[in-house]
Amino acid sequence: MSTSLREIRQDLRIMSLKPETLDWSGVDTCVLDMDGTLLDLHFDHQVWNERLPQRYGEQFGLDITAARAHVSQTLEAARGSLTWYCMDHWSRVFGLELNSIERELAELIQIRPGAESFLSRLRQRKVRVVLATNAHPSSLVHKLEITGIDAYFDDIVSSHQFGYAKEEQDFWHALTSHVELQPQRTVFIDDNLAVLEAARRFGIRYLFAINQPS
Repeated sequence: MSTSLREIRQDLRIMSLKPETLDWSGVDTCVLDMDGTLLDLHFDHQVWNERLPQRYGEQFGLDITAARAHVSQTLEAARGSLTWYCMDHWSRVFGLELNSIERELAELIQIRPGAESFLSRLRQRKVRVVLATNAHPSSLVHKLEITGIDAYFDDIVSSHQFGYAKEEQDFWHALTSHVELQPQRTVFIDDNLAVLEAARRFGIRYLFAINQPS
């Protein structure tokens, strides 16, 4: 882990999903991640770390250990980039339909405990609520259809529509322009420390990390 990530781990408060932990009078906008923040990351873990290697091994005649190692190494080479989150790209690379694999495990898509009540409280406080996710649009639509959490948001953004992952400063410039964000009056909540570091460098004032995303 880089020094900057160690520092941000020390600096960030662990969000308890209680709006009372913050003086919301200085907040106009709350930007929320989806996977690992509002939704249980267990689903994505099963898709990418279990079912994908299993299907890849079956298709190409590899045992599960070799298949898992190959998939992990291939994915890791793109970590932090928009490619890392692109379902279409990995479907081509692995010769498997990732959307189909997600549908196979759809019953695992679940809202994290407390997340929905937190969203309801934000609406009561008249805070603008924005969903900003690195999820591929097809995966985003699938998860919103199942959970219905889109009803809580004033705006929903996938990094793919900007062409930059949330780890990149260009994403935050694009988001600011898209939703007229005021960084010093914004809360951002995510489970990814690299993304939180990028938000901090951009100037987002209130940062919260999810302690247990899965």
